[in-house]
Amino acid sequence: MWPRLTGAEFRRGKGEGNKRALLKLIAAGGTPGMIAYQGGEPVGWCGFSPREQYLRLERSKVMARVDDQPVWSVVCFFVDRSARKAGVTKVLLEAAVAHAAKKGARIVEGYPVDSHGKKLADTFAWFGLASAFEGAGFKEVARRSDTRPVMRYVVKKAARRG
Repeated sequence: MWPRLTGAEFRRGKGEGNKRALLKLIAAGGTPGMIAYQGGEPVGWCGFSPREQYLRLERSKVMARVDDQPVWSVVCFFVDRSARKAGVTKVLLEAAVAHAAKKGARIVEGYPVDSHGKKLADTFAWFGLASAFEGAGFKEVARRSDTRPVMRYVVKKAARRG
């Protein structure tokens, strides 16, 4: 829920309040993300939705809008330690693009970390790594920080409904 709320709202709902808010979002038909499974066990999470649902993106200088195109935004990942370095992030990105396309998205955008090949602590990789986005076919379209590109995947017409 962190990217969906202001800092004050997130702190007020910390714990059970934010869990209830997420369940309410799902009950209303929202798709806050996807879970990756391996052998029936959850090993990863990717959070994504239409950009308008993320208040923090709208207030960020680094992740500011590139243009006036409607986009879906990929905002966070978690991959269990047992499944890291196995391509789970790329699979989640591909699934997020496919789902967003089915919902009519033309552009899917992410704001990963570009560590320039240096080792990055796992705790700082929750926006994803630029290399994973590149591997899933995303292209850099803006960079307002040395380590934070804005990357996009343009959905092919055949992948969209209607």
